[in-house]
Amino acid sequence: MYIVTAKEMYDIDHYIMHEIGMDGRLLMENAGRAVSERIAQIADAQDRISVLIGPGNNGGDGFVIARTLQDKGFSVRAIQIVSDEKITGDALYHKNLLMKCSGIVNRITEISDVREIVRQSDIVIDAMLGIGVKGKLKEPLAGIISILNEADVCVMSVDIPTGLPVDEGVSDFLSIMADYTFIIGFIKQSTALEKTAAYYGKWELLSIGFPRWVIQRFTKRRFWTEADFSRTLPPRNTYAHKGNHGRGLLIGGSAEMPGSIAMATRSALKAGAGLITAGSTESAIAMIAPTCPEAMYMVLNEQDGKISSTPELSVQSYNAIALGIGLGRWKGTTELVQSIVQQAQCPVIIDADGLYHLKSDLHLLKNRSFPVILTPHPGEMAMLLDISISDLLTAPFQYSVEFAKEFGVYIVLKGKNTIITAPDGKQAIESSGNPGLAKGGSGDVLTGITLAMIMQEQSIFEAVCNACFIHGKSADLQVKEKHSHFDLLATDVIDGIPNVYRTFS
Repeated sequence: MYIVTAKEMYDIDHYIMHEIGMDGRLLMENAGRAVSERIAQIADAQDRISVLIGPGNNGGDGFVIARTLQDKGFSVRAIQIVSDEKITGDALYHKNLLMKCSGIVNRITEISDVREIVRQSDIVIDAMLGIGVKGKLKEPLAGIISILNEADVCVMSVDIPTGLPVDEGVSDFLSIMADYTFIIGFIKQSTALEKTAAYYGKWELLSIGFPRWVIQRFTKRRFWTEADFSRTLPPRNTYAHKGNHGRGLLIGGSAEMPGSIAMATRSALKAGAGLITAGSTESAIAMIAPTCPEAMYMVLNEQDGKISSTPELSVQSYNAIALGIGLGRWKGTTELVQSIVQQAQCPVIIDADGLYHLKSDLHLLKNRSFPVILTPHPGEMAMLLDISISDLLTAPFQYSVEFAKEFGVYIVLKGKNTIITAPDGKQAIESSGNPGLAKGGSGDVLTGITLAMIMQEQSIFEAVCNACFIHGKSADLQVKEKHSHFDLLATDVIDGIPNVYRTFS
């Protein structure tokens, strides 16, 4: 499932119609029929349906929807909200077809007309504007949107809720708050943004006949799905031994935060790492070793309960390293983090306080010849970029790509829709998980799973995407079977990892 910007969608439409030769009227028919099929499955036979129709392709889809729902026996009214002069091209063709098939197109001229239409409707189909919105909508559309958002009526949007921007980077807009959105062809970027996703309501993607291979010419963004996980997760060899599945090192924890390194260690082993060594303070290891006897432990220098500089630390015998969890922000630890980034001849994951210690010397990332994976939440990413969290969340795709390319790193920007970005700009969105993950320790578990995944026989990008999938899907399965969003703990997510493998691999 690929994700497009407005320009990419326009370019795809142009290519489909002018290079491949698909007729625009046929695509509009396919779109309208696909939407009407889904509406017919959701609506009750007695529901009164009004289709609000604007200019352009979105309005043309609305004419097709009105005609096909009418053919299915529904009580449907087609309501045109613009003048006749603004209905042109393929949309005009389908308007005329509707009227020749005994359909009636009503025009509205006053906002008060909309109030009456809504009052007499059980379902309103929003086919007013598509992806071409620029700027905040004005009257009369602004008034229509306000009426619909305030009304007790089910609103179903075609392709995108009217007024909602397709692209990131827009913070001032007025949009329909849809109950359902039927996305046409390809997923729009705003479905994955914290500030815009809720406007879609329940959304689903509908196919209208675009060749599948076309999308790969225009975008590097996609959702990571269950099918992707099953396809890319490497199988276990019958004759494998522990050395085949990676020797990993975790560095973190402190007297105040021993649980972080404990959870990361357990999750790495549960996710399939062959050998894991946890490096921490002596006081932390004494507390966590009994909880995970399968791991090995490395006592690091300690000052005031925190890991201090350990110049004699050798990291050359490991296949991957993760550091930062529970490390604390004591200035004496900065040298350790920077030393590992410079020394390690293997992939390195940097999370939590490790990101804080790295901030002053980001140039070290450019000098590495082995992969680096940064796993910030929005606050940490904003800290690395020296911007506000609000600014970051307005354009997370752009900021992630720019940072990943500049420093040659993989970025895992955590959230409901986690954005994974590769150094070449390729991006994936992993959307599993639920509000139960909004607790301390969830990020530590993800770090451990990611450490295990990058030591298996798959690309770094696939490994990171699969780690995010395992993490979120474990939480989903745990809530489905035995927990709630309220009581789910990070340790419950660790316990749920085997269920993910049994279910999806």
